[in-house]
Amino acid sequence: MKLSDFKALTFDCYGTLIDWESGIFNALAPLVAKGAASKTRDEVLENFARHESAQEEETPAMLYAQLLSVVYKRLAKEWGVRVSDEEANIFGASVPDWPEFHDSVEALRYLKQHYKLVILSNVDRLSFRSSNARLQVVFDAIYTAQDVGSYKPSLRNFDYMLQRLKSDFNFDKADILHTAQSLFHDHAPANQVGLATAWIDRRHANKGWGATMPPPGTPKLDFRFESMIALARAHQAETGAA
Repeated sequence: MKLSDFKALTFDCYGTLIDWESGIFNALAPLVAKGAASKTRDEVLENFARHESAQEEETPAMLYAQLLSVVYKRLAKEWGVRVSDEEANIFGASVPDWPEFHDSVEALRYLKQHYKLVILSNVDRLSFRSSNARLQVVFDAIYTAQDVGSYKPSLRNFDYMLQRLKSDFNFDKADILHTAQSLFHDHAPANQVGLATAWIDRRHANKGWGATMPPPGTPKLDFRFESMIALARAHQAETGAA
């Protein structure tokens, strides 16, 4: 299997292209200061992951910005802190402030020359708009949890994406390389629907799972890179492209 075998890269955005762990931790700073100052960064992110995953399963049709507000309140309750609706809503509206990884723009600019680029994200369209501006690329398709009415790792999201890629671009599964950081949200379900995957192992220098839940079992990985630019350079080395 080679990178050049594929026609489309389908991306998880948050954790892969956008540094959502830094964004989440920074936006939670006021709450952490009040009720979780003794926790490490990874402990805070693990607490977030547990509540976010549970809320996504409980309310799959809720818009992500609203869901984040609920997660903020759940964390506050667990940490014994009283918070206002305004504080929770500020966190819910924080996605546009989450920074891109330093290599994302350069990598996407190169990959755009060789693939259709597609987003499959657990987010709402309005929140994604600012992230898209940070990434400075025109994606060929954007499929969000808002469009599907559920959150990954639900197979509904992957089935929706595959149906749209077939109808809109005539792409089959063999044409698609699903490219993502989260083994839980992306690689495990991608395995189930028969997609090849590239793991962007952004947390290679860290222990644990950070802002995602642990995956069920050990997903099969077709490629592994520690960054997006490493993927782009591997493609360049394979093909001799400029």
